Amino acid sequence: MFHSNTQNLIDYWRGQGGYRGLPTRAQIDPTAFAKLLPQVFMLGRVASGLYPVRLAGGLVAALHGRNLLGQNGLSLFSERNRFSLHTAIETARRRPEPVVATVEAFSDTASLPMEVLFAPLADAEGSPERFLGLYQPLSMVARLNGEPIREIIVHNVRGVGPANEETPRLRLVALDGRRVA
Repeated sequence: MFHSNTQNLIDYWRGQGGYRGLPTRAQIDPTAFAKLLPQVFMLGRVASGLYPVRLAGGLVAALHGRNLLGQNGLSLFSERNRFSLHTAIETARRRPEPVVATVEAFSDTASLPMEVLFAPLADAEGSPERFLGLYQPLSMVARLNGEPIREIIVHNVRGVGPANEETPRLRLVALDGRRVA
């Protein structure tokens, strides 16, 4: 289960459909999730591992204490977590399905648990070259005491949707006492 805001944005993303279920940037209407806009961000994709911040809502910028435009989105996360997050983002791009990272954002003296959503968006040709994102705090932002986030540690990354569900396990089947499969 994800926070209701995270789930609502995933549901909105799914409802936009598009090629292979992948919505285009043009199909995303920010007024459909207006109350979440301060928490929303958008990443571009220049190449694998290079995801410049194209848009950052007010809360996202305020949490980091700076303008994030043009900065590689991966650089916002702890160096030791970048490879796993990069892999998850590229997997989300290929499938295409959103991924949600459960993270802990650290200031100098405090921390804030959050969910971070990455949902791929297609360009006009149908290639997933952008990501719609969401910072969803899981407790009061005031815990950070107004201090900017210095590091984000990723605890886990989960794919969302049928492409990411666990494959069925092989089971023993018997018919009249005889093993069949």
